[in-house]
Amino acid sequence: MQQSLQNVIDLINNIMWSNLLIVMLVLCGLYFTYRTKFLQFRLLKEMFRVLKESKDGSRDSISPFQAFCISMAARVETGNITGIAIAIALGGPGAVFWMWVIAIIGSASSFIESTLAQVYKIKDKDGFRGGPAYYMERGLNKRWMGALFAILITLSFGLVFNAVQSNTITIAFENAFGTDRLVVGLVMAAAFAVIIFGGIKRIAKMSEYIVVVLAVLYIGIAFFVVLVNIGQVPAVLTLIVKSAFGVEQVVGGSLGAALMQGVKRGLFSNEAGMGSAPNAAATATTSHPVKQGLIQALGVLLDTLVICTSTAMIILLSGKYTQSGLGGIELTQAALSVHLGSWASGFLALMVFLFAFSTLIGNYYYGETNIAFLRSNKIWLMIYRVSVLAMIIFGSIAKVQLVWDLADLFMGFMVIVNLIAITMLSKVAFAALKDYMQQKKEGKDPVFTRESLPILDSSHIVECWDSPSIASKVE
Repeated sequence: MQQSLQNVIDLINNIMWSNLLIVMLVLCGLYFTYRTKFLQFRLLKEMFRVLKESKDGSRDSISPFQAFCISMAARVETGNITGIAIAIALGGPGAVFWMWVIAIIGSASSFIESTLAQVYKIKDKDGFRGGPAYYMERGLNKRWMGALFAILITLSFGLVFNAVQSNTITIAFENAFGTDRLVVGLVMAAAFAVIIFGGIKRIAKMSEYIVVVLAVLYIGIAFFVVLVNIGQVPAVLTLIVKSAFGVEQVVGGSLGAALMQGVKRGLFSNEAGMGSAPNAAATATTSHPVKQGLIQALGVLLDTLVICTSTAMIILLSGKYTQSGLGGIELTQAALSVHLGSWASGFLALMVFLFAFSTLIGNYYYGETNIAFLRSNKIWLMIYRVSVLAMIIFGSIAKVQLVWDLADLFMGFMVIVNLIAITMLSKVAFAALKDYMQQKKEGKDPVFTRESLPILDSSHIVECWDSPSIASKVE
């Protein structure tokens, strides 16, 4: 039964990822990059400035920085450690190059979707809520499309992706400490239950603390590894570029394998254009939608160009990627042990636990906000919460390949639906960016209202930007 399921999933994934999705991601990313006048380069300094000014919010709201941390909690996860290792094992060093490419052009897609999430967000008893399902309904007047996306993201992030995180944690602990995978899964499910019953405010606080500490620590370790092996870095960078174009055939690193693995694992890690991060972006209280769009675009760049590259350097500088039988978290553990000693395997297992646990938090919230879109009902929310905990336990004992292939399957469907929607609505994001830049040119701290964009006619349902008091600043 499991093998039959695996065969069907493999067939669908090959069709989607070999042709359709790669073309859609690249073309949409290039189009958004061109229409925003290469925003990811032109406004990089502004991205950091907006992120810095957004750290403080009121006790009763989610600050832009906290919204950034919720999205980074979902981005900075086992995909940065396990996914990169899988990409290198299956696609060779060249996969890293294509991850860089998809991140750079994908950051423009992330800007579009997160800006739209802010424009079309709604207000509820917990604060703001929004995301692709909401802008599909309120911007395109297609509730059926929003409902389809809500179902896909709930299944993907709330259930399948959380099984991926659980799977990686339990394998890492089994390799490092010999622990029983089911026992670890049960402990993790119990700890996670305490958090998810605490609400979005607790989710935001937990994400803010965990992500910042983990990211700094992991980057610091990678920086140390690079410094110690600085003489080999030029050769490794050359290898990445050559392998990307099939010049060097290393561990199956042909152009096709490198490209596909780079795009798949890069997207799984940075989520650009997938439609997940906008759910977090919509929760922020900010004076202008573009501010959160810029912050989320920066998140894509930081995730892939800094954190994913950190993992790639650890693996490639160790030489372990040429060893057969190693893939996923086992490869990263073996590579780090080469650099730091045998103790590093256990240390990485603990770090993976915290990385993945922070991701469980972000993933869970994405499902919760889309459950609310489908039907605001306590019974459905309770069923969802129990299902999430069940998938964490399932993932702890499942075969790694099946879990990751399921993740690719649902991720692919999500991307297709979301890219269609943001392309159709992109003119709204372009207009918002023009308004933001005009106010900046006039020396103002940009403030947005519905009247700022004449393009928002009666066919667009925009309820949170009627006056400056609602579009309040958090600074």
